[in-house]
Amino acid sequence: MLENLSAIISNPNSILALIALLILIAAFIYMKKIHFTTKMVMQLGLMIALAVVLHMIKLYHLPQGGSVTPGGMLPLLLISFCYGPAVGFLTGFCYGLLNLIQDPFILSPLQVLFDYPLPYMALGLAGYFSKNIYLGATVGIVARFICHFISGVVFFGSYVPEGTSIYAYSLIFNASYLVPELIICLILLKLLPIKRFLTLMKRR
Repeated sequence: MLENLSAIISNPNSILALIALLILIAAFIYMKKIHFTTKMVMQLGLMIALAVVLHMIKLYHLPQGGSVTPGGMLPLLLISFCYGPAVGFLTGFCYGLLNLIQDPFILSPLQVLFDYPLPYMALGLAGYFSKNIYLGATVGIVARFICHFISGVVFFGSYVPEGTSIYAYSLIFNASYLVPELIICLILLKLLPIKRFLTLMKRR
């Protein structure tokens, strides 16, 4: 048993698989608290559809995946602000699967987890900061960045120019589209009547 444990610890992919599995199990257990209503389901569907449409409008798109959109993450953040992190995790998971179909870049099953369902589930963390939507958006998008950063370090080493640190490459690559995405989301949160919109979403 100790030999098996040592083999797992010495293999980064095994560790990542274990982490991803634990995160998914914890998130799905947390999601069991959700009490669905017809209105909520309709709003989830509308926000996911809006996120899909916004993702199709690319301001620029990187060759190995990743793109800047006109606020493609905003609908997922709004759901998290309105209904809390559990619903945000669920919405992000569903959108992540759709994004995999919409804009796939697949190297391995584990890479798919860290580039699709997990990063968008991470946006649900914004729901813990519904009273400060700017902080919430920042936390959610930074958490998404961490997932993509890990994926870049572990799975995209073959794309790194010779002599370049894989960590620096992943940091710069993922920041090149997620920092503009964060700025765009923060600007939209400032310009749009978000508090009024959230009040309307919550009204029964």
